[in-house]
Amino acid sequence: MAIRITVTRTAKRPAYTIGKMYINGEYFCDTLEDADRGLHRNMPLAEIKKIKVMHHTAIPTGTYKVVIDLSPRFKRMLPRLLDVPGFSGILIHRGNTERDTSGCILVGENKAVGKVINSTPCELRLVEILKDETEITIDIQ
Repeated sequence: MAIRITVTRTAKRPAYTIGKMYINGEYFCDTLEDADRGLHRNMPLAEIKKIKVMHHTAIPTGTYKVVIDLSPRFKRMLPRLLDVPGFSGILIHRGNTERDTSGCILVGENKAVGKVINSTPCELRLVEILKDETEITIDIQ
């Protein structure tokens, strides 16, 4: 069965972005990303690179394929977004503040301003759901 993840960005602040993650239309958790600078997947790469602030910019909106593979940095299996224009190594993982993102999507519960908590259990549940799937997409809105 194909899995479709949707992240709807709901609060765009100067230093971070809060969102909601859905799996096949059902709410799963909250998300935390770097600042949304208005990038979208269909922009010219040169324009994305001109606007992007390294380690402080949320990925462009759009739809991406996702694979589960071993993160060399974190030494565990994590969801990886493929072919994100102007970005590399974009994962979905645990963390609590925008300092933990570096362009990645953090999962958890947004119960504190600018943060997600209970991130580890959310990451573990997400990987468990996705680990045996071969067709995963994520739509960032």
